[in-house]
Amino acid sequence: MLVPDWVQDAIFYQIFPDRFYNGDPANDSASFQPWGAEPTIRDYQGGDLRGIIRKFDYLLDLGINALYLTPIFQSAANHRYHAIDYFTIDPTLGTLADFKALLDTAHRNNVRVVLDGVFNHTGRGFFAFNDLLENGQHSRYQDWYHVKKFPLDAFSEGKAENYLAWWDMKDLPKLNTKSPAVRKYLMDVTRYWLEQGMDGWRLDVPAEIDDDEFWAEFAETVRRTNPEAYTVGEIWEVAPRWVGPQKFHALMHYPVRSALLDVLANGKGVTEFAKTVEGFFDVYAREHAYAMYTTLGSHDTPRILTELKDDLAQLKLALLFLFAYPGAPAIYYGDEIGLAGGQDPQNRRAFPWDEAKWNADLRAFVQKLIAVRKAQPALRRGDFNRLLLDAEHSIYAFTRCIGEDKTLVVLNLGPSAREITLSVKDIGWADGRLLTEQVSGARLGIHDGVLTLHLPGWGGAILV
Repeated sequence: MLVPDWVQDAIFYQIFPDRFYNGDPANDSASFQPWGAEPTIRDYQGGDLRGIIRKFDYLLDLGINALYLTPIFQSAANHRYHAIDYFTIDPTLGTLADFKALLDTAHRNNVRVVLDGVFNHTGRGFFAFNDLLENGQHSRYQDWYHVKKFPLDAFSEGKAENYLAWWDMKDLPKLNTKSPAVRKYLMDVTRYWLEQGMDGWRLDVPAEIDDDEFWAEFAETVRRTNPEAYTVGEIWEVAPRWVGPQKFHALMHYPVRSALLDVLANGKGVTEFAKTVEGFFDVYAREHAYAMYTTLGSHDTPRILTELKDDLAQLKLALLFLFAYPGAPAIYYGDEIGLAGGQDPQNRRAFPWDEAKWNADLRAFVQKLIAVRKAQPALRRGDFNRLLLDAEHSIYAFTRCIGEDKTLVVLNLGPSAREITLSVKDIGWADGRLLTEQVSGARLGIHDGVLTLHLPGWGGAILV
């Protein structure tokens, strides 16, 4: 099977390691900010791999079964997208032994671990770029980058002009993936971390490496090393060319997030929402559509609660849809307790471990949605079909069905409470049948082939 079977059952939790938990003060520095301080672009707060291990019970209690970690390799930035050494765990995060302990903890609890691969660019401290800085035109690594002229002028103010860099940022020199030596190095990196036991790669800005041969080689390297490993590309738009046997299993499904924000916060109608979220199944083959990494936010977006102007009812409805929709739902650390924040660095605040600062009701709601998805095979693997679209009253209903296992999802995508009447004859539910709303536990009956339910504004129901 092209896409690993486990992905349809995955419920991801994304961690930005420096801000999750400080589990080993021994790898801290006196220059670190206090935990929970106002975040900045450059400052560290000391989160590490041991911190994830120390808080693994929290993750298991929430119910997740997969982790995505932003980069953990040696770097000169708190986000670690400036790689210095791809074969070494960043010392402020721990050691290879710590990483293996995290993998052991995860795998003993049936949790998968996906790492971030940044193959488009390095940091200036990467050995090949450092050699270029030292030796100029005499360097053996000239073909590792896109050099226009020497000296490289890598540290003055302004944009990179003498070499290609991501978004012209001097601290992110772009690798030349046409170079056989670079390709070998990156394939060795790909293979090495899979051999250590990790379960997949999330690929940073893959469209910047617009090289089909490179990605075909990457896909083959992953397949040969671990055919059960998951690959997901950071592509922000609808782009079917980026999935398939020679690319990725899935993409970060930001268009779902955009559709939810449009209908909840930006005034767009339910008809457009339905057209968008149903249209993905016409664009992507089923195995890819059902493997998409589907999230309401990440380290690259404002926090979803902030995007929704702190409207908890809208956030709960968005979460309900996320967990009822095909794909692998993902929680960005802290969203489940109501963390807010705008663009970087505000979206990368330290996790507040004082429970008095949590929205406990929101966390319990997320916990319940995770449990419901785990309990209902149809929500993970079932066919998706529209049952009702009422544009006038902002009601949208769909089913997820696999054999006789059937789930009905009803959304009130408007601010006014509604009494909703649904014909369920096409689902095959007989009169007298009792349905249970999976979050609240409420019981509803079917009469004359019709189900009647009340939903508050921005309310939703999952009925089994």
